[in-house]
This record gives sequence, C-alpha cells and structure tokens, in this order.
Amino acid sequence: MPLTVKDMIEAANAVVERIDMGTAKELLGQGGLLLDVRDAIEVQKSGRASGAHHIPRGVLEFSADETLQSHDPELRKDRPIVLYCAAGGRAALAGKLLKDMGYERVYNIGGLTDWVNGGGEVTA
Repeated sequence: MPLTVKDMIEAANAVVERIDMGTAKELLGQGGLLLDVRDAIEVQKSGRASGAHHIPRGVLEFSADETLQSHDPELRKDRPIVLYCAAGGRAALAGKLLKDMGYERVYNIGGLTDWVNGGGEVTA
C-alpha cells in the first residue's frame, strides 16, 4: 500500500523529538541552530523567529549534503538543529530527512505560532 502524507508525518514524529520552548532555548543557548523550513513566501508574509536561519524544505537535502557545493555551512552534524515550519508537519519531515543524512541532534518545536506562544520574538 502506498504511503500517505499522514504516514510519513507519523514516521517522522516517531524519530524526531518534539520539544517545548524551554528546551529549544536551552539548545539554542548551547549554539544550536534555529531553522525555518517554510517557503520563502511564508517567511515574507509572517516574518521569521528571531535568530532563525531559513532553508526551504524543498531544497534542504541539497543544503545539508556536505559533499555538494550548495552545502550550507550553518548545517553541521555536531550542532543541535531546532526546526519549525507553519504547523509542525514539514518540520518533522525535515527533521527525519536530516536524521537520515546523519544529523543526530535534530528537534521539532512545531510551527511559528508555537515559537510565539512560547515567548519567542519574530522579525521581518
């Protein structure tokens, strides 16, 4: 039977830990990367979490692969990565992708609203 998006998100949630803002702030304080995986148009419309780095979900594997010229140096396997999107689904899928690529310390805080509701600031 073919996979559904629901199946893929459930599998991703099983391997990517969902964390609260307190844990996220602790990881970021230890040099972690806050990563926004929403599309550019979403970031333009609503801004991004203060201090967040932006890599759209659609190009993440090209930015995460250290063997490619397109590798983003902000993505390091020795660094905790805290992901968010609009609601948490794409962040979970992105987290699973990163784990599959050898990134071990990958976490999901959910969506931008989770960031804001947890006291996080948003910048334009």
